[in-house]
Amino acid sequence: MTCDFFYKIGEQMYSHVLSNGLKMYYIPKTNFSKTFAMLATNFGSADQKFQMQNGEILNTPAGVAHFLEHKMFEDEDGNALQKFAKTGASPNAFTSRNMTAYYFSCTDNLYENLDILTKFVCTPYFTDENVKKEKGIIEQEISMLDDDPFWNAYTNVYAGMYHNHPIRISIAGSAESIAPIDPELLYKCHKAFYSPKNLVLTVCGNADFNKIIEIAEKNTPKQTDKIANRFYGERQDNVYKNKITVKMNVPQPFFMIGIKDIPLAKNESQSKRQLIGELCCEILAGKSSELYNNLYKDGTLNRRFDAGYTIHPDAACVLFSGDSKNPQKVYQSIIDNISEFIKNGISNEEFNRVKHMHYGMMLRTLDQPDDLCRIQCECAFANENFATSSLQYDDITIDDLLNMFKIWNNENRFTLSEVIPLDND
Repeated sequence: MTCDFFYKIGEQMYSHVLSNGLKMYYIPKTNFSKTFAMLATNFGSADQKFQMQNGEILNTPAGVAHFLEHKMFEDEDGNALQKFAKTGASPNAFTSRNMTAYYFSCTDNLYENLDILTKFVCTPYFTDENVKKEKGIIEQEISMLDDDPFWNAYTNVYAGMYHNHPIRISIAGSAESIAPIDPELLYKCHKAFYSPKNLVLTVCGNADFNKIIEIAEKNTPKQTDKIANRFYGERQDNVYKNKITVKMNVPQPFFMIGIKDIPLAKNESQSKRQLIGELCCEILAGKSSELYNNLYKDGTLNRRFDAGYTIHPDAACVLFSGDSKNPQKVYQSIIDNISEFIKNGISNEEFNRVKHMHYGMMLRTLDQPDDLCRIQCECAFANENFATSSLQYDDITIDDLLNMFKIWNNENRFTLSEVIPLDND
């Protein structure tokens, strides 16, 4: 067991790696009434094509990671959600393009809940009957997503940015893509990606880390499989489409603007790249930026506007989203603003203001156990920790931001995805 003290942010974190490869972290919050735990696998919707340990290459249907997430709660002796209900815990799970995570929060019975969590995630139970039943449930979920303007814009911006990378496909897949999923395929995916070597357990709250380790050792497999090799298709610098428009029953247009960034280099720090990308977003179009305030004052944007940077397997991108009667104006303003920064540079005053603001937002995250556990799981997959980014603020320079803007300064890296009212011409 190792304990790291992060004096700069006033936090500490215990870590331990089991002999089977499971990475474990405990972030003490002794004055918190609730404890939050997350067990995550480095397996998301982007991982559709992979090679098993025996050399077999699988091309799985879109939505299989999400389908597996749904089915993991079912045990041979009952449903894990019902077990959590008896202990008073609040459980849930999610699948993203990058990972699948199972988690709970509780005020009591922490170790009993950890026992439930580690058992059901590591003990798959699939039958023809329960898989068939789940298809109907997920088809309904997909149908609801198809009627969601946000989800349409979100899926289409990725479909516009990427030619053949699987992140261009909806996380849940489609009714057609999940149709061939069967227990055999789910067992193969679980074997390939739910190995302890590919799992991270993070607990934040008030606990005894030795007891957490004991439970994990008892419930996770002693023998571990080699992590699958993954394939994401041929890289393309330019976007697939610059614009995708769909009509839906919405009161005003909703848009997402994507900028296709370059993937992480082999030995590049993920946390540093993430931090540079987020600082670029804030300076370019954050709520305190000149661009946002000008577009807000003239009514082009409202407060429902967000900007964020995301790193995916073999990919990275920027997303801007919001309501606007003129998405094209927002699109062009972002392009023009990037060119202005490259031409005129970034002042030290603006750079330091945004960096200090972002650092303050990071400190606020330290009091949000759910976000903290998710961030630590993501960092652990990259062999980093949540405090790494806090130590890198001082290493980031204006040139780092300008170099990123230079990559973005190409309209062939932009996609505008918009959902417009049905009566729009």
